[in-house]
Amino acid sequence: QVQLVESGGGLVQAGGSLRLSCAASGRTFSTMGWFRQAPGKEREFVAAISWSTWSSSTTYADSVKGRFTFSRDNAKNTVYLQMNSLKPEDTAVYYCGARGSYGWGTREYDYSYWGQGTQVTVSS
Repeated sequence: QVQLVESGGGLVQAGGSLRLSCAASGRTFSTMGWFRQAPGKEREFVAAISWSTWSSSTTYADSVKGRFTFSRDNAKNTVYLQMNSLKPEDTAVYYCGARGSYGWGTREYDYSYWGQGTQVTVSS
């Protein structure tokens, strides 16, 4: 069965760091991304990575560029979001998405599968 399992969320003070993980199983993927949703807000793009035998790319939302880093461990079939210099406005449920083909990765409709989400809370 296809599964995406996020972990690593928690409570942190402003300026602190967290590392989110998303472990994929059941099939291989070519695009994976992170989105977040705060209470009363629309789900928004955070970061995406897409790869193939001939190309790869990583994209970040302007709001997190320079603070968050997206990486992957092919051996573990797991991707990570290292979040540094966290701000209260980063507070949200963070979701991992995936699709089987190379794609843009910046829009919610780009993804076929989603994890259950992990809560990130940043206090001031």
